[in-house]
Order: sequence, then structure tokens, then C-alpha cells
Amino acid sequence: MATATDPGAANAFSTVPAPRDTRLDVYRALCLLTIFVNHVPGQYLEFLTSKNFGFSDSAEAFVLLSGLSAGLAYGGKFVAGRRLAMSLKIWRRALTLYVAHIMTSILTLAIFAGGALYFGRQDLIGEINIRPLVDHTEQGFVAMVLLGHQLGYNNILSMYAVVFLLLPGMLLVLRLGKGLLLALSAMLWLTAGIFTIVPSNFLDEGYWFLNPWSWQFLFAIGLVSMVHARGGGCIPRHPVLIALSSSYVGLSFFWVTLSWWSIDLSYGLPAVLTGFDKTFLSLTRLLHVLSLAYLLAVIPVFSRWTRLRLDHPLVIVGRHSLAVFIFGTILAMGCQVLLFVTGRSPVWGTLLVAAGIGLHFAYAYYLDWLSGLSRQGARAA
Repeated sequence: MATATDPGAANAFSTVPAPRDTRLDVYRALCLLTIFVNHVPGQYLEFLTSKNFGFSDSAEAFVLLSGLSAGLAYGGKFVAGRRLAMSLKIWRRALTLYVAHIMTSILTLAIFAGGALYFGRQDLIGEINIRPLVDHTEQGFVAMVLLGHQLGYNNILSMYAVVFLLLPGMLLVLRLGKGLLLALSAMLWLTAGIFTIVPSNFLDEGYWFLNPWSWQFLFAIGLVSMVHARGGGCIPRHPVLIALSSSYVGLSFFWVTLSWWSIDLSYGLPAVLTGFDKTFLSLTRLLHVLSLAYLLAVIPVFSRWTRLRLDHPLVIVGRHSLAVFIFGTILAMGCQVLLFVTGRSPVWGTLLVAAGIGLHFAYAYYLDWLSGLSRQGARAA
């Protein structure tokens, strides 16, 4: 099989010129498919995803990959004379993410409200935090637009948009030193976790499910790692680091699968250091995703497996990550409604999710075909 670095890896169907490192695309695709499966709870495929075998799940992997992608896209371009233009470009991306979040939230409301009307199941309105919007409509829609109310399973893009607002500042600090950026980012992560600094919800006393002041640290780690690699650096492949990472991943596996949650190892330390909280990205979750990432990066077989042709289905899905993520979110909401009105049958839910995975690939191929037409039109013009 030709790899992404082979001249023959790109064919007429592909919209991306070779050479292209497909590893990020493949891992992104796996994250997107896993997120979709996890967003339809109550079916059998959910028990096969990574969250059942370790502290972290696909959300952590997705944000780390986003940081790596940001380093690839912007790390070498944020130079004197172009910083304002690059900042505006990055903030435009943040606006795109915000609009995508609002769009998916509105469509989610429409799907659940439509299900309630069509199937006569008003109890659907009590799902995924929709009820506060119905009980306080005027305040609710204002809160949703101002990111002060989030629906269940619709909270990744809002966090991601805030992190992108921070990205120009990260890149500016990065020019002063990689260690400085990591130190400041870690300080913000630790402060947010210890003092519960997190954006609040307007309609209740809660707060965001994914705290951007915490998750920016994982994003920054990915950003610094990619800039380091593009600058000629490498990740040390040391037996001690491999052993430590493997041991931690193994410990995490047994902790989750054997349900050792009752073991208290806090010793009075803050929960962000010893707990398993997802909102504030506890250290246990952070170390798990970083250990996994390290093993995937330094063990050659994983690189060989993920260097694929540009027209491979996983590469195509990962290449259109934002559009596929939005599509997957909307599809998952529809599957949730269908699963709800059919009595939450796990068999029926598994069939829905399996069909949804197929639709992910079909939609990605459609986007690739559409991009190919646009490129051909541009060349003809």
C-alpha cells in the first residue's frame, strides 16, 4: 500500500495535494467516530469506546489533536509583520466555531421538540437540559446565545471557540519561549481547578461542563509539541518513559474496568490533582491522554498503521473534521430521540449507531467530492 509520502498516494479523487502526513487525520477520524458513539448512550457500541478502558476519553484526544493541528496551521506563520493578520484569521475561526455551536444547539432543540410533537412524547423536553429553555424562554435563548446555557452533548465547540480566542496570545508567548507558554498555561489550569474558576450558566447555579480555562492546557501542550517538531525537535524515545507511560495506561485500565473508584488517594490535595473530574481536566485524565499520545508517537507500528493513502476513508473523515463533527452531533441527537421513543432498546440503538457511522463516511466522501469540484472550477477559471 502506498503511504501519504508516496507520489502515487494522491489520486484524482483526492482534494489534498501530496505529500501530507495522514496520521493526524486518522486519529481525528477515530475521535470523531468515538464521540458520535458516546453521544448516543444506551447501546452496545458505547461499551467498546475508550472511556471504558481508561481515565480519559475521546474529548481529551480531540483537544490534544486540535492543539497539534493549530501548531501545524499557525505555528510557523505567526511572525513579525503578519501577527495581526494571523490573529484576525484565528479569531474568524473562533467565530466559525461559535456559529457552529449555536447552529447545532438550535437544531438539537428542533430535533427534540419535533420528536415531542410528532411522537407525542412531551417528556423529551426534559432531556439534555432543554427544560430550562422551555420554562424561561426569553432568558433561555439570550443565555444560549451568550454561552450561558448549554445543552447536553453540545458543549465541545463552545469550549473550543474560547480556546481559539486565546490562541493568538498563546502564539505570542510561544515566540518568547515554549517553556514560558507551558508554565503560564499550567498555572491557569491549576488556578482554575483549585479555585473553581469556570464560566457560569445563567439559568441555574451550575457552570460549563468543559471549562476552557482548564482545557486550554491540553491544547497548549499539543501546540508546543507540534511547533517543537516542526522546528526540528523530536520526542525522545526512552525506555524509561515508555515503561512509565505503559504502566500508567495499564493502571488506568484496571482502575476503570475493576471500578477502583472507592480508593481514596487524595491525601488532602486539590481534586484537580487527585480526582477524575472532566470539567476541570484533573491531572489523572491529563496524564492518561498524554501517556497514550506518547506511546502512539514513539512506537513505530502506530505510525505505520496511520500513514495511509489520501483517499482512505479515515483520512477523508479526519480531513473534514469540523463539518463531520457538526454532522455527527446532529445525527446523534436524532438517534437519541429515536432511541428514546422506542423504549431505549440497546439492539435498536446499536443498529442506529452503526448506520450513523456509515453516514459519517458517506458525508465525508460527499464533502471531498464537493471540494474536488471547487478545485477543478478554480483551476479552470
